[in-house]
Amino acid sequence: MSQLEEILQYFPNLSETQREQLTKLEPLYRDWNSKINVISRKDIDNLYLHHVLHSLAIAKFTHFKPGTRILDMGTGGGFPGIPLAILFPEAKFELIDGTGKKIRVATEVAQATGLKNVTALHRRGEEEHGKFDFVVSRAVMPLPELMKLVRKNIAKRSGNAIGNGVIVLKGGDIKEEIKPFTKIVEVEEISQWFSDDWFKEKYVIYIPV
Repeated sequence: MSQLEEILQYFPNLSETQREQLTKLEPLYRDWNSKINVISRKDIDNLYLHHVLHSLAIAKFTHFKPGTRILDMGTGGGFPGIPLAILFPEAKFELIDGTGKKIRVATEVAQATGLKNVTALHRRGEEEHGKFDFVVSRAVMPLPELMKLVRKNIAKRSGNAIGNGVIVLKGGDIKEEIKPFTKIVEVEEISQWFSDDWFKEKYVIYIPV
């Protein structure tokens, strides 16, 4: 089974458009990666498993209602923002990164896949003053630092099944990182949703704000 087929097994109810958008990701990222290195050369063969499916663990954790505003902090070439934007076409995603060439890749991929719900901006977290329901990120910085940076960006009014806050993808030993938040943090093991061994000791971490 191909990595793409694996994703479609885990998300069987995708529309034809969503399937097409996912199918387009690999040739697009391969092409861009040959010009601008956003994914390590040895990892591009695992694009769907290590990047797309990993990003979509957030979609197993929660469902974003139409109109939900999500900030992807330190998106790099578009993860987890672009896979999530494919899955939640009615939600609005803003992808930011401090490295301009990475944002160029995210912008081009979003356009080439026909995503109308993505804005990608060359911007550092300190410069972002918009309000969002959720901030998502993938191993950008230690959790306490990230929380300090993005508290200002979380909107007060909540419209989803879970309260507004921060949802991050992390791996390895996370005990120290979550220590300041033990009373409120929710940690879910990704291996409960995806069977591949690569997902062992990888987590979705949610902190309400």
